Amino acid sequence: MLSNAHLSTLVEFRHQLHRQPELSGEEKETAEKVLMMLGTLAPDELVTGLGPWTEADGRHMGGTGIAAVFDSGEEGPTLLFRCELDALPIEELSDLDYRSEIETKAHLCGHDGHMATLTGLGMMLAERRPAKGRVILLYQPAEETGKGAKAVLDDPRFAPFIPDYAFALHNLPGVKMGEVLLKSGNMCCASRGMRIRFEGKTSHASMPQDGLSPDDAICSVIAGLKSFSNGLNEGQELDDAYKLVTITHCWMGEPAFGVSPASGEVWATLRTVTDAAMGDLVARAEILARQQAELYGLSLSIETDDVFLACTNHEETAKMVASAVVAEAVPLHEQPDPMRFSEDFGLFGHHCPSTLFLLGSGESQPQLHNPDFDFPDQLIGTGARIFERIVREKLG
Repeated sequence: MLSNAHLSTLVEFRHQLHRQPELSGEEKETAEKVLMMLGTLAPDELVTGLGPWTEADGRHMGGTGIAAVFDSGEEGPTLLFRCELDALPIEELSDLDYRSEIETKAHLCGHDGHMATLTGLGMMLAERRPAKGRVILLYQPAEETGKGAKAVLDDPRFAPFIPDYAFALHNLPGVKMGEVLLKSGNMCCASRGMRIRFEGKTSHASMPQDGLSPDDAICSVIAGLKSFSNGLNEGQELDDAYKLVTITHCWMGEPAFGVSPASGEVWATLRTVTDAAMGDLVARAEILARQQAELYGLSLSIETDDVFLACTNHEETAKMVASAVVAEAVPLHEQPDPMRFSEDFGLFGHHCPSTLFLLGSGESQPQLHNPDFDFPDQLIGTGARIFERIVREKLG
């Protein structure tokens, strides 16, 4: 059980993290703050620098992930509990005395609170190790870009820590404070960003016929991508047939009146409930882009980014979470449909049974990624208690 002193320390820890947010792949100082806290808990093993990767443009992103292991010394399963290190590239609008001190960066998704919650579990494990097996606390980088989970799981140094079961939580505005939403099966949508780039030939604006402008191709691609969507149709269920394409950015040529453009891009976010449906949607989008490039004599390149697999809750681990929530007398409700947002925790489900559950952060709380969002401190203890109950019921 967390004492009032523990909770006070965790709240101050969250506020420190909130003041100094770092973006995906840049979480070096955040990791240092986490390590200072973990150092007081004396885990049996501590692995740092997990999850490096190289961007498409050649930039090397150093690993900032941390795995803290609390080992019983007895045979038994390995349970992993995961939180996220990264913040968002959004300006915070608040008058909090711990508001972000870095312009255009802020913890507006609650990852600061998730880190404090996981550290609360660490405090309880420091005082009482599991009776069997081991528990891994994973502080994961780069969740917001969909790169972090893959980078950690691909890191050879993480291979000894592949768990038998994995768990995570995410706070959710619009739900009563401290209440849990949970479901088996499809939990969060798959999504990915697609950049479609056309290249043609410039010409003087008075002689556009002598050039190859991407304007018609771009218009056709935008219209075609939007026609693939059924995700905004009235009554459309979030099932295997669900598809949503959101045009997020578009540009063409130079900001000048005298030149017919040669190049342009369309950026779109593709979203489905299942990975199989995502594969089909990506294939349709690529065919559309190729057809337009051929029709207008343009060269074409397609890139993807922010790739999130679908997050699917395993029946066994969902039951483990439900049992713990009930035992802790926390209100529990079934989440009827998958969430439209994506979570790269879904990748852990390809390695072991896993479950992500949602913890209500208040019905009047601003939505995630809003400039005035703030994680409620009172959720830290609730989330940590649920995590710890999962440990005790499985490992003793």
